[in-house]
Amino acid sequence: MKLTKPYTTILFDLDGTLTDPEEGITRSFQYALHHFGIEEKDPARLREIIGPPLLESFTRQYGFSQIDALLAVDVYREYFSQTGIYENRLYPGVEEMLKTLQQAGKKLMLATSKPTVFANRILEHFNISQYFTFVAGSELNGNRSAKAEVIQWALATSGANPRKAVMVGDRKHDIIGAIETNVDTIAVLYGYGSREELEEAGASFFAETPQQVAEYILSFGKEEERLSWRRKQKYFQHSSAGISPTSARGK
Repeated sequence: MKLTKPYTTILFDLDGTLTDPEEGITRSFQYALHHFGIEEKDPARLREIIGPPLLESFTRQYGFSQIDALLAVDVYREYFSQTGIYENRLYPGVEEMLKTLQQAGKKLMLATSKPTVFANRILEHFNISQYFTFVAGSELNGNRSAKAEVIQWALATSGANPRKAVMVGDRKHDIIGAIETNVDTIAVLYGYGSREELEEAGASFFAETPQQVAEYILSFGKEEERLSWRRKQKYFQHSSAGISPTSARGK
């Protein structure tokens, strides 16, 4: 399936889309839960917290009060800021995807619920910061953590046109946030959201690999080039035969 627009701005989620942060995030989360006397060893439950804002995970999944959740986030960051941030890996093919899109003239931006300060450190750690023209994340105090807020802020601050933007992410929060800001979506299936979750959220396009993401985005431009060339060929054929393009269209 081809995308339907010539997208000029590509917004990327970070966790589960560009990098696989499972080890660092789950260990940081266990560190915070341990502070409250909770020993969580269920990998499936811990994987569920990759993607959503931290406050949401502590309150909805573990029933923390708002005050305890705020403290839990601080404890989480004690481990994450020093160790967990580097217990991470770049998905195979991600840098090639970013390079391909950049060379094609696309403007790449990061749109993550992770605090901007951590997002920048991760991009620099993996040597991919040079591909991004703008990095949008949340504030350390929790402000601007909803994905719709992040996307809206990224577009407004950078001056990008929402109608020519597409959001690439792996969880329902990415898809819902993009829809709320009238931005199209590509859901990646190699991250942490299931196809069912992403379909229910309203995703229209799906990619199984980073390479497919790039192919989808660039497919429209290639198709337009082919159509334009065919139109030019048809014009010259009619001109050389003494037939005007207008009369040819009327037949």
